[in-house]
Amino acid sequence: MFTFIDLNNVQVDMSFEKGQYEIEPKHVLVVVKNEDYYLCSIHKERGVEFPGGKLEKGETLQAAAIREVLEETNVKIKNVQELCHYIVHDEKPFCKVVFSAQLDEELDEHFEYETCGRVWLTEEQLTQHENLSFYMKDAGMNRILQEVRLHD
Repeated sequence: MFTFIDLNNVQVDMSFEKGQYEIEPKHVLVVVKNEDYYLCSIHKERGVEFPGGKLEKGETLQAAAIREVLEETNVKIKNVQELCHYIVHDEKPFCKVVFSAQLDEELDEHFEYETCGRVWLTEEQLTQHENLSFYMKDAGMNRILQEVRLHD
């Protein structure tokens, strides 16, 4: 278990033991890597971040991951694997499952996104981007990127 305090001063517990959830996960986050580049969506308010979102009724975690990436970036993914999960101990704690995936197909960039579009960034660009979402800047994200590198 990896524990840290996020930028909102909230405790987060991260585990790389797959499928062992203390709280039922209802959110997904997807790290899509293609060669040396990571796929990010551009959220209207939070900024550059990995695609993700909430499960819809009756949906599996993996199906939600695939759907969210497509809706936010217009990219199809494959080889979707559970990487870790984390619990944010907010007023109402919640669990988010992080998946890793590979690029299957980039669809037309002129698409009506749920976001302001997509961008592919190297790890250096990702860690130094001036418009990163708050959760992309915390110790948990560094740990997730470290785990992705281990599986390359």
